[in-house]
Amino acid sequence: MTKLYFVRHGKTEWNLEGRYQGAFGDSPLLPESYVQVHALAKYLNDQHIHFDHAYVSPLKRTRTTAIELMTHLDQTDIPLTILPALREFNLGLMEGQSFESVAARFPRELKAFRHAPADYDPSALHGETFDQLLERMTPPIQEIVANDYMGNSNYLFIGHGASLAALIQHLVGTLVADLRKDGGLTNSSLTTVQADGPALPYHMVHWNDTHFLPGKRTATDTI
Repeated sequence: MTKLYFVRHGKTEWNLEGRYQGAFGDSPLLPESYVQVHALAKYLNDQHIHFDHAYVSPLKRTRTTAIELMTHLDQTDIPLTILPALREFNLGLMEGQSFESVAARFPRELKAFRHAPADYDPSALHGETFDQLLERMTPPIQEIVANDYMGNSNYLFIGHGASLAALIQHLVGTLVADLRKDGGLTNSSLTTVQADGPALPYHMVHWNDTHFLPGKRTATDTI
């Protein structure tokens, strides 16, 4: 079967500060994030996984993570393609704002975004809905799976916490209302999905695996 390996980018300065980055905001990786990405690379090396292709969001934090990760993988011939569909959620007016500021200005929208995706209406934020996100992200993933004619390829995706969490849950058949049922994704985490052809649903193998990361996780590591 086709295996899809989803990695959330390393922790950034805005992650640490508790600021929303979204589709157009960005900030540099923290120094300790490089250590975590190296730990992820070691774990993947220990699994002896041969990746047929890697795909990355166009944002700098994901591209930096992808390059650092692939530099430390034993395999040196992995093609890397920027996949615009992997861009983070467009959070509109949330982007660049602190968690506290957003909670004060947009409490209804934030509560729905975090806990009730089916009720999330970003009109006041000029942002993206969950349905819009899934409509842009899902077809490229299915196309990649469809092009795996032998059905035994391994694909690596480096993306973002909020958008990947929604996408992955959707791929395995989770309803929009329940997309947050397993919580979010941690920086430098690995989530693995298995597909028997492009038709949904796929099968969840591992969700938000962080056991290989050094140190302890904090509240700002996961979204």
